[in-house]
Amino acid sequence: MTTLQPGLVDEVRQDASFNASACMNCGICTAICPMGLDHLPREIFRYVLLGMKDEVLVHQETVFSCLLCKLCEVNCPAGVHITENVRALRHYFDRNVFGV
Repeated sequence: MTTLQPGLVDEVRQDASFNASACMNCGICTAICPMGLDHLPREIFRYVLLGMKDEVLVHQETVFSCLLCKLCEVNCPAGVHITENVRALRHYFDRNVFGV
């Protein structure tokens, strides 16, 4: 069972911009990722927007595995700032999971 946390997106936005609501879930980012990360970024962004904190936490390793190479961002038809969103998630994990 997943507990919803409606304020999760605001927590993620605390230190950085997070514009995942523009994501159309087209899958281009996932298809073009050189790391072959199946869950990044569209699914994780959707979990944040829906407040599904437990699902976001499950994908910590995936978020930190991203190379921030911007291939996904350059090819995103919606203009989502994917690397900034990933950085925002990393800051969120640092603050709320690792206590840094």
